[in-house]
Amino acid sequence: MDKTGQCVRKGLVFAIIALTLAAAPLKSFAAPFAAMVMDARSGEVIYSRNADTRLHPASLTKMMTLYIAFEAVEHGEISLDTEVTISRNAASEPPSKLGLRPGQKIRLRYLIRAAAVKSANDAATAIGEAIEGSEEAFARRMNRTARAMGMTRTTFKNMHGLTEAGHLSTARDMTVLGRHVFYDYPDYYNLFSRITADAGTRTVYHTNRRFLRSYRGADGIKTGYTSASGFNLVASAERGGERIITTVFGGASTAARNAKVAELMDLGFGKAPRRVAIRRPQKPPYMGHADDGRVGKAVRVSTLIGRSPLPRARPVADPPKELLLAIEGGIAEAVDEIAATPVAEGSSDGTLPALPLQEVPVPQPRPAELTLAALEPAGAEQPQIVTRMSSSGGRQWGINVGRYGSRYQAEKVLLQTALKELGTLDDALRKVKQGNLGFDANFVGMTEQEAALACRRLSARGAECTPFGPS
Repeated sequence: MDKTGQCVRKGLVFAIIALTLAAAPLKSFAAPFAAMVMDARSGEVIYSRNADTRLHPASLTKMMTLYIAFEAVEHGEISLDTEVTISRNAASEPPSKLGLRPGQKIRLRYLIRAAAVKSANDAATAIGEAIEGSEEAFARRMNRTARAMGMTRTTFKNMHGLTEAGHLSTARDMTVLGRHVFYDYPDYYNLFSRITADAGTRTVYHTNRRFLRSYRGADGIKTGYTSASGFNLVASAERGGERIITTVFGGASTAARNAKVAELMDLGFGKAPRRVAIRRPQKPPYMGHADDGRVGKAVRVSTLIGRSPLPRARPVADPPKELLLAIEGGIAEAVDEIAATPVAEGSSDGTLPALPLQEVPVPQPRPAELTLAALEPAGAEQPQIVTRMSSSGGRQWGINVGRYGSRYQAEKVLLQTALKELGTLDDALRKVKQGNLGFDANFVGMTEQEAALACRRLSARGAECTPFGPS
């Protein structure tokens, strides 16, 4: 073979080697491994490894997308039955996807199911665009919510989790997020355990159905995979009143990841105490839109007093039936007591004798030498009465003790809770608020300190309690 032929042959060999090395990272090089095991009841960490290493979360990202969707529905930003128009951007997302078309209309509830069960990227993008208008705006809201939860090492760039520069999280932060999903929106949590779901256009199947079927007590939460992240999973399981959340980043395969999660779950159930006080995570404040005055705008507070309007009357709740019955009983007893009183002497017709008239003192004339205070000259600025300098310490806080299917159930729980916690709830008003998902049982008219104390005492008894501030 001449030199020209040898050079051509060597060039082909080098080209093959280069192509092989370029493809190698997709299969041969494993993603970094990280894990965390947490007792969901108390938030105590049972096991961790590389838990604070920033890695690619992949579709674990959709837990935050769905969390914000639940929040938006709860606060009336959007309805589960809102018809969402699919954008070209959402429809062009790569698989896994539902197969949505540009211009197609589909209800939000179906998008939520597709994102939670199938991990559909087009559905996740459509959710974010429907709530915030664009991917960038929704990512900013995701990051605000993450910071409020204490996810200090997480940065979101998109709503689906496909690999993007700077889109990173940690095993610890994703465990914290999974715990918030479970405690903050229990009415939606069952989505993550559905093996199949109706997504409007078709039936979708859960990406983690193998683990859900094989591990006793497993009921969620979310899988994730890209070539950069490896096989990720945030899983939750409950056995005998104990709940464990386990997060794994960087599994080598679905089977290897599931086996590792099962091993760590067993470790968690083995080390978790049988009984422990439930310490629910503090629900982050409602973020809303950054441009509607609730978030993202600096508020300048002026200490100059312009005017002092009369304070609004404190809202008065309808008295409970028990109180009305007690008042009626007291009135009846008083009437009976008056009827049994003997007639006074000197009364021939059964009426009480007239009381003697008393002399009314005549007012004395003003002393001549009395000097009156001088009046303010006309046009002088009159001092204003300050009724309240700030509302930050006012009684504008409250607590929520659950959501129920009927107003009667909510009122019953409020009464029972008030009787248990007379010390902290004696001055609070009971209020039932009807929403799209049921009837919220609230105590209102509290200070921030009173609300926090009441929730600590109720949580120590195992009762549900979430404080909330002025909206």
